[in-house]
Amino acid sequence: MSEQTKHAEHEHHIVGPMVYVAILLALLVGTALTVWASFLELGPWNPIIALAIATAKATLVVLFFMHVKYSTKLTKLTVVAGIFTFLILVSMTLADYISRAWGSW
Repeated sequence: MSEQTKHAEHEHHIVGPMVYVAILLALLVGTALTVWASFLELGPWNPIIALAIATAKATLVVLFFMHVKYSTKLTKLTVVAGIFTFLILVSMTLADYISRAWGSW
């Protein structure tokens, strides 16, 4: 391998402290939004809004605190495969829940 290829393999991206402060503030705003939304009477939309806010916060954590944003394509593929597997398991659970004959016994 050439010297340039070896150097490129071990190069790391340095994230400045201001990025972490911005992410912290975004997570705090997300937490405040979650608390605020919990006091609103939105009927069946309450859990949907709470899950949307939680998904946005989890995305920030995965991208920045777990350094997936600056990782290799293989790491990103691994994260996507994990999310895909999670979605398959949730859809199978919901399919079982919806297909039950509630109240017929």
